[in-house]
Amino acid sequence: MNEKSNVSHISGSAVSISHDGSNVSDGYSAFQSREQIINLESKSQLNIDSGNDGHHHVSHPTSYADTLLHLFRGNIGSGLLAMGDAFKNGGIIFAPIMTAILGIICVHAQHLLLNCSEDIYTRMKREKPPGFADTVSLVFEYGPARLRPLAPIMKILVNGFLCITQLGFCCIYIVFIANNVKMICDEYGIHIELSIHMIFVVIPVLILCMVRNLKYLTPFSTVANVLMAVGVGAVLYEATQDLPPVKSREYLASWHQLPLYFGTAVYAFEGIGLVLPLKNEMKNREQFQKPLGVLNVGMVVVASIFVVVGFLGYLKWGDDVAGSLTLNLRPGHVLSTTVQVLITVAMLLTYPLQFYVPIAITWPPLRKKFGQRLPVAKELGYRALMVMLTFILAESIPQLGLFISLVGAISSTALALMFPPIIQLVATYQNNNKIPPYMILKNGLIITLGIFIFIAGTYQSLASIIRAF
Repeated sequence: MNEKSNVSHISGSAVSISHDGSNVSDGYSAFQSREQIINLESKSQLNIDSGNDGHHHVSHPTSYADTLLHLFRGNIGSGLLAMGDAFKNGGIIFAPIMTAILGIICVHAQHLLLNCSEDIYTRMKREKPPGFADTVSLVFEYGPARLRPLAPIMKILVNGFLCITQLGFCCIYIVFIANNVKMICDEYGIHIELSIHMIFVVIPVLILCMVRNLKYLTPFSTVANVLMAVGVGAVLYEATQDLPPVKSREYLASWHQLPLYFGTAVYAFEGIGLVLPLKNEMKNREQFQKPLGVLNVGMVVVASIFVVVGFLGYLKWGDDVAGSLTLNLRPGHVLSTTVQVLITVAMLLTYPLQFYVPIAITWPPLRKKFGQRLPVAKELGYRALMVMLTFILAESIPQLGLFISLVGAISSTALALMFPPIIQLVATYQNNNKIPPYMILKNGLIITLGIFIFIAGTYQSLASIIRAF
């Protein structure tokens, strides 16, 4: 690493970090809003070379299999463990069908984003392909004249929703960790209120979040991924034991529960920010979007896992299924305790990686205004303030399942279902001076679904949270 910049890499995004740890690039918009997956100093580390063909090059490109593995690791996380609760709010027949449909829609939206990014990259001859927020901004900036003033606002909106999503994940992690720690403590006769457990949880979280250099967080990601994989496997094993008949569960949940299902399902599927960096790192980038390419094959597997886990979770535990399947494991059993410890530690180690994204987006402009003197001390103070914000929100909404649904409805819906079809419409009109009727109908339906989930999911989640108190 030279003195001027360390090119670090997380979630497939190129992040330039100066010797004092401050951001010097605009690459934060490319962070994905799911689990952090790609190591900083590995064969997936991004270094930009200027090739003779004028195309973006990666010094250590990933293969088809590498990228597929990264896609799995990035999409299978905390949302997976909430799918049992999602199926409870959807119904054991309706939820699998709708989950498959949502998966198809989300993957289609990811293709739309990839195509728009590729078009911008090709036409503008940029040094590197743009990230999520940059793609949305550039489509508007070079779109119809009447829409060009909206470009800065659109970039702010995308980054804003990314921050809301990531901070929402952090809040969920605090609730998740505290719930699992409480269950473990209760088994050994240590009965403490959940809110007190959250206070104990926030102490190690606060310490971990004082790590300013991204490369030092990488080992945490690797360990967390291994622990999560083992834990999820054990949860699945437990869920397959002594299953009741399917007819004992609701086929279709009541109408007021369905928005909660949609919020949780979109939360689980919302990995759209992941696809651009993964594609840009591949040795053969064209393999990412082929019919049997990484994206389609990988997301079919991911959606299948979501359906299996959700189906088994709801079938096994019925209306008692919790916001995380780990909370349904039999207390007092060695396997249950081991799984809870593994996944709890995985979430604890993942928190600072998720937390890095909103800090990376929000701190640089604040640093320019207020951080000229004592920048390191002020950044650490800002980090502590943001951790405490997530702690206060977690204390305010300790219902894990409702919290996940709320985050999914508010921010994941906008990122996964609304922005991609909008930018395709804008780009198509600019290129052709018209939009085909079928595209208007298709994209209009996707945007309408996004608006429905946004409004109905947010309302029902908030109403349920209020009723819970």
